[in-house]
Amino acid sequence: MSEVPVVDTVPALRERLKEFRKKGERIALVPTMGALHDGHVSLVREARHHAERVVATIFVNPAQFGPSEDFAKYPRTLAADLEKLASAKADLCFAPTLEAIYPPGFSTRVELDGPARADLDDRFRPTHFCGVATVVAKLLNQAQADVAVFGEKDYQQLLVIQRLARDLDIATEILGAPTLREADGLAMSSRNVYLSKTERAAAPALHRALNEAARRIGAGESIEATLAHANAELVGAGFVVDYVEARHARTLARIDGRRDGPIRLLAAARLGATRLIDNLAVPHDA
Repeated sequence: MSEVPVVDTVPALRERLKEFRKKGERIALVPTMGALHDGHVSLVREARHHAERVVATIFVNPAQFGPSEDFAKYPRTLAADLEKLASAKADLCFAPTLEAIYPPGFSTRVELDGPARADLDDRFRPTHFCGVATVVAKLLNQAQADVAVFGEKDYQQLLVIQRLARDLDIATEILGAPTLREADGLAMSSRNVYLSKTERAAAPALHRALNEAARRIGAGESIEATLAHANAELVGAGFVVDYVEARHARTLARIDGRRDGPIRLLAAARLGATRLIDNLAVPHDA
């Protein structure tokens, strides 16, 4: 298995990408915070369908962590990450230092509206999407790739980044890739390692609740009653629920019924100290 070349500065990244462009090769970018799992690997493989060259980035972005969140203990596993990238046949890894992304005197932030202020994750993490948008805008500008691939698991984030690219005239096409799940339905996440054995056994209830809610709404049942039932199911499974919502799939606007769709179900809930998120489309023809 060939090793994946690693660069840690913007000039080095651009020099490598210049070599790809000279050959007329399309470039796909896969931004990550490391601690890679099979879900990330699936993003790299999806990117390969859209470009000859795939560049993954690994950067634990302090700007998207709130003051009470887990930046210091977020897993950093570069050696193992590079092995996974090699297995997925990534062509390059950009693993910048903190100073390469936020040099001394850095003082610019991206201000957001639209899907970033949908009263979903932004209600509980008010500075999160500003931090995400700022670093993603930098990465997109640094790489100027043809496409960039983000997972649908972070659905609100995906819409924020798509809006960012449109509003700032960033030429990179932003693509969403389906959520990869464990055999029991739990969405793959780097934070799953924090779950205790008991919590891990309870965690798939989040996906089950969304599946059941999608079925009920698709069958014409009341959205309000269905979401109340899903919330109760999660509480019964041991979750502390932040939200379970049905929103317009393209804008995250609130909806009153199926006619206001397409509909996306989104949820965030905690098991112990671990916060899990998930989302699911309500099928149009259900």
